[in-house]
Amino acid sequence: MAEILLFHHALGLTSGVHAFADELRAAGHTVHTPDMFEGKTFTNLDDGVGYARQVGFQTVIDRGLAAANELPDALVYAGFSLGVMPAQQLAQTRPGAKGALLFDSCAPVTEFSERWPEGVPVQIHIMEDDPWAGEGDIQAAKELSGSTKDAELFLYAGDRHLFADSSAPGYDETAAALLKERVLRFLNG
Repeated sequence: MAEILLFHHALGLTSGVHAFADELRAAGHTVHTPDMFEGKTFTNLDDGVGYARQVGFQTVIDRGLAAANELPDALVYAGFSLGVMPAQQLAQTRPGAKGALLFDSCAPVTEFSERWPEGVPVQIHIMEDDPWAGEGDIQAAKELSGSTKDAELFLYAGDRHLFADSSAPGYDETAAALLKERVLRFLNG
C-alpha cells in the first residue's frame, strides 16, 4: 500500500479533501493531509486565493514542502490545484518519490527541474474547460505527459474546478468517481 502526502487547494483543508483522503485510507493507504492555511477554510476560490496572496504564495508552498520533512522519502505526492505546486515540486526534486497525483492543475516541469524524474509515475486530472486551470495548465500537462512514458493525462469533459472535492462548488460526482477509480488503480499498481 502507498503512503501519500496530499495537499489541499485554495479553499483550504476542507471536509471534501478529508473525505477524499478517507476514501484512500479505506482502500488501505496511509494519507497525510497537512494544513497549509493553518486552519482557515473558504467557501469560494477568490477568497482562498486572496488569503494565499496575502500570506504569500511561496509561504503557503513552503508550509507544504516542510510537511515532507517529517515523513519518509518513499511517498506519493498529491495535490489539488494550489496543492499541486508543493506536490509536483517534491515529486520532481525529493529523492525516493514513488509517484505524483496532480488534480486540477499542472506546472511546467521546468519550474522545478530540467525534466520529470525517470521512474516516477504521474497522473494528471483536469477538466478540459476549467477556467482556473486554463490553457497554461493543460499545455503543461500535455507537455509532461508527452515527455515520459510514466505519465498519464486524463482530461474530463466539463468546466469545473476542484471537481473531486465533495464540499467544493465545482464537485462533479461522476467525474470524481472516475478520478478515484483511476487514482486507486495507480496507487495499487
